[in-house]
Amino acid sequence: MFSSSIRTCPLTSSCPQECPSTHDLVNSLRQVEKMLAVHEASYQQGLRSLRKKISALHNSTMAIFKAGATCPKPEPPAHGRRLGRVFGIGHEVHFLCKPGYELIGPRTRVCLDSLKWSGQQPMCRRLNSTDNSLASFSPVARSSPSTSSYSSSSSSFPASAALTASSSSSSSSSPPSPLSSSLPTPPPPSSSVRPSHCTHFLGSTRCTCDVGFTISGRDNNICTDIDECRLFPLGQPGRLCVHQCVNTPGSFHCFCPAGYDLDRDGRSCTDIDECENRMHNCTPEQVCVNTYGGFQCVTVGCPQMKNATYIKTSPMRCERNPCMLGDKGCTQAPNSISFHFLSVVSNMSAPRVLFRVSAARVLGDTLRFGLAGGRGRGHFSVQRSGRQTGTLLLVTPIKGPAALEAEVEMSELEHNSLLGRYLTKVTLFVSPYEF
Repeated sequence: MFSSSIRTCPLTSSCPQECPSTHDLVNSLRQVEKMLAVHEASYQQGLRSLRKKISALHNSTMAIFKAGATCPKPEPPAHGRRLGRVFGIGHEVHFLCKPGYELIGPRTRVCLDSLKWSGQQPMCRRLNSTDNSLASFSPVARSSPSTSSYSSSSSSFPASAALTASSSSSSSSSPPSPLSSSLPTPPPPSSSVRPSHCTHFLGSTRCTCDVGFTISGRDNNICTDIDECRLFPLGQPGRLCVHQCVNTPGSFHCFCPAGYDLDRDGRSCTDIDECENRMHNCTPEQVCVNTYGGFQCVTVGCPQMKNATYIKTSPMRCERNPCMLGDKGCTQAPNSISFHFLSVVSNMSAPRVLFRVSAARVLGDTLRFGLAGGRGRGHFSVQRSGRQTGTLLLVTPIKGPAALEAEVEMSELEHNSLLGRYLTKVTLFVSPYEF
């Protein structure tokens, strides 16, 4: 028995060099195989990393594109108006007709990723004076109940199906004669009164209404629009709209005041940030402060005092210049004055924390916090909330619109001797709305 590691040479040669054994060849092949596997794994990892970088670059490019892209400005329909001033991707615009006109087409259009508006351009059509005449309706036999051809992209009340009334009545009379086809033509399906959908079978008649209508009339031959806005008025639990509800035939539509966009749920209102969207008219010297439903242009300036002078060290902060030796009037003035602006809704619940003032470092042995002045002091209070922190609290609700100011003073003392005063002026802009 010979081992595989034994080296062999031809008898005719002198074997100046030893031939590699089979074992050495196998080991060499295995090493080459491992090296190729390592190179392949490294290549695959590099390829995956490159794909991730390309994907991230593509996503960031698309995000930048979408952030600045807008759909073309949609024109309002004749005899109507358009609601909505932001035309970016994902934003909505809404359309409303003047009294005496009905909207044909979608009430809401959304700016799509393709920079095109969803749906078709709506139009306003004049209503006929006879549309609301009850005498012009008569029951018309149909083979099966049909749904209304009126369509709207506005949010529909989820329980509207439950509000739709239907009834059945038995009658021993014979089926309607063929002359019923000569009855007056029913009005357009967008009116607030429509004929019911009746079917006749084996001497009985069953009449139904479209969603958003209730059965009425002596013979259940009339469908009357349900006023969802009146059923669920504003200010009550289960209300349909946060701000304004407008009843439409078979449905309803919510509207928001100026400075708000209608939310995706079709009922809530979202504040428009005029400062961020550059929809304000503030000058470069002013500061734009976004408020609920609008904006404020404020001018931040250092105060003029008799015994002290101030210099503006940042857009919202003024520092006192050094005082002359022995000038007590100057040393009693605040070392610094900071300005802050807050926006809140009307009738916000209280008590509520509005602002905190903290000392970065303490040189003396005592810090005191209090209200120095400002408009509406009865609505505010200052409490100690930490060793170096004071808190400004709203203690009573404020009905908007209003603008109030609170001056929070932080005093630093050493053995009851004043080392410095630091003033923070907080201006509160209260919206006229509670949302």
